[in-house]
Amino acid sequence: MSNPTPTPQTTQRGVAAGAIDARKDYGDGDSIVHALDGVTVNFERARFTAIMGPSGSGKSTLMHCLAGLDRLSAGRVFIGETYLDTLDDAELTTLRRDTIGFVFQAFNLIPTLTAGENITLPMDLAGRKPDQAWVDQVVRTVRLTDRLDHRPSELSGGQQQRVAVARALSGRPEIIFADEPTGNLDSRSGSEILEFMRAAVDELDQTIVMVTHDPTAAAWADRVVFLVDGRIVDEMVSPTAEAVLDYLKQLGT
Repeated sequence: MSNPTPTPQTTQRGVAAGAIDARKDYGDGDSIVHALDGVTVNFERARFTAIMGPSGSGKSTLMHCLAGLDRLSAGRVFIGETYLDTLDDAELTTLRRDTIGFVFQAFNLIPTLTAGENITLPMDLAGRKPDQAWVDQVVRTVRLTDRLDHRPSELSGGQQQRVAVARALSGRPEIIFADEPTGNLDSRSGSEILEFMRAAVDELDQTIVMVTHDPTAAAWADRVVFLVDGRIVDEMVSPTAEAVLDYLKQLGT
């Protein structure tokens, strides 16, 4: 099957990932929970999109299904030209390894490895030789050049998350999924991480989809998608923290 027709706002650059009538149910009978209830959405290449909504709205479920960490009950999700429901578990693992970058609230660094070794670890595990020029550019973008020989315990929380961001970028993935990437950071370190993610989009043409509850974090994005009860209810282009906060108040979050 060919790639779905992009929505108007995604035509110019092409679509990096998306969902078509995505449904995810937990439980059955009277206790069934519709975590995703018919979500159709596209994410444009070289753009930064935030996903927001009340607790239990389905935002993390949507991201996990888009990233191949969970499977839908019905509907389809795709990365580039590949529909994830056509892949077996081994193929899905390969796609996640080679095509997707992840940044989570927990830094997930290997404590015995240096920052530099953590950055190239996914490629090392895959037996792929890093593109050193690209890795150097990523390291400069996240301002880690002078910290590559340090282990995680020798880095601040903000620096550790910058290593995690660089690790996600280093394999030149088609898309990066970030789940509350500033949740464990103070406001200054969180702003630094968001600045680096913004630079990755603007300077390195990266595509980032971020789940967040923070209007200030969402304001770094090009676009915010709002979910309520497993459905997309609205979106906001060129968001500001104030506009996002006002809208969340209308949603009752």
